[in-house]
Amino acid sequence: MSTDEQQGTPARRPRGPYATGQARRQAIVDEALAVFSRTGFRGGSLREIAKRVGVTPTGLLHHFADKEELFAEVIHQRDEKVREAAGDPAEHTLIEQAKRVVAHNRTSRGLTSLYAIVSAEATDPGHPSHSDFAARYRDRAAEAEEILRSGQLDGEVRDDIDPALAARLISAVMDGIQLQWLLDDSVDMVALFEEFVGRYLHPAEGTDG
Repeated sequence: MSTDEQQGTPARRPRGPYATGQARRQAIVDEALAVFSRTGFRGGSLREIAKRVGVTPTGLLHHFADKEELFAEVIHQRDEKVREAAGDPAEHTLIEQAKRVVAHNRTSRGLTSLYAIVSAEATDPGHPSHSDFAARYRDRAAEAEEILRSGQLDGEVRDDIDPALAARLISAVMDGIQLQWLLDDSVDMVALFEEFVGRYLHPAEGTDG
């Protein structure tokens, strides 16, 4: 334990070149998000990102080895924000988490646009994120299926649906609603998702599951 920690004083924040480097790295990620969410991975230019940050392309490559590494960091930070918005699985059901994510995505248009564009691009087997996105949907469906089965046992999810199919439908509905919202921001994503959940997943009132 450091002296500062022993005395109860706050840990010092990084200063000097390291702090400057970290700030510059994050600025690059932020500008990359703006570029990728508009043009996708294919159309995103390192030169444009560097210009927006105020560095040369060579200077940008001091922080990220190539466009793939920069893009991976943008997606990583996006995932962390979504995970934080969803909340602790121990405290929220799958349906509650999904609702929280939809509400969060409405407040972060850039990240939502990025995900919509890149998930479509990634259908190309030659895209650098093809395998990652295929695994992402597959793993998310497997986790959702397990949680839905548990929800059926607890009476929180209708017992006449197939959890494996429903798990895939949740992602499909979320992605479809988000795409419509990106095209027309008068679309109420939260209300539409709640309509889907209420009509398709929740047991009808008056039933005992």
